[in-house]
Amino acid sequence: MKLFDPHIHMYSRTTEDYAAMQLARIRAILEPAFWVGQPRTEVGTFAHYFRSLTNFEPGRAADYGIKHYTALAMNPKEANDEKLTDEVLSILPEFLGHKDCVAVGEVGYDFLTKEEENCILKQFELAKAHKLPVLIHLPHVEKLKGTERTLALVRDFGFPEEQVLVDHNTEETIPLVKETGCWAGHTIYTRTKLTPERAADILDRFGTERMLINSAADWGPSEPLNVPMTVVELEKRGWELSRIYEVVWNNPVRFFSQSGKMHEELQTG
Repeated sequence: MKLFDPHIHMYSRTTEDYAAMQLARIRAILEPAFWVGQPRTEVGTFAHYFRSLTNFEPGRAADYGIKHYTALAMNPKEANDEKLTDEVLSILPEFLGHKDCVAVGEVGYDFLTKEEENCILKQFELAKAHKLPVLIHLPHVEKLKGTERTLALVRDFGFPEEQVLVDHNTEETIPLVKETGCWAGHTIYTRTKLTPERAADILDRFGTERMLINSAADWGPSEPLNVPMTVVELEKRGWELSRIYEVVWNNPVRFFSQSGKMHEELQTG
């Protein structure tokens, strides 16, 4: 079984992680732009970062038989700097046209501020102009309130729900997302988000339609093999391989194929 990790921050991982992912049958990944652990103060640092995601990381991944895609955006944690946000959004179109940029993301709320909301709306406009889907980051604080406001923002803007992937869901938020036409992502990040067991419980309850799992695997205490670990947990529960395959391959391919940029070798099946 080949696996697709649709949200993993390889910028913060070692080459040995790629080797382990290859052995675990991960064959495609999506790396969204994120906060790199400290605030950035100049637009040039973002340009350098975006070039790393579009030019350098795909080569590292390819050495281990992994196809690397990216999503690019101004992330929520730095969106409260309005001047910097405007500068970053001014250069973002240059990168959104890249052949392997298949979404705008991560966008979303951090502390539910007006500045963050303005940044989200501006990036909805960019996504619409570039005909790209959107990857949304749910906040870590006031998560339920943030989910409600996020879904209301999507609805009020009129962005097509089928082109929105709402990520970092938990048991608390997934009922709200499933009431919409949005796709739902679940981050397996044992210390601060979901364990493989909790993610499997959610999938047992809500099924596979428009459902994805990912590892995030950033610079914090994380694990780049959490997708295959969750596959093992689902197998223990008696899931048929075809149902598992929907979550770990077909669904991410279906969602990001809305960009029109997915390669022919990444076919659902």
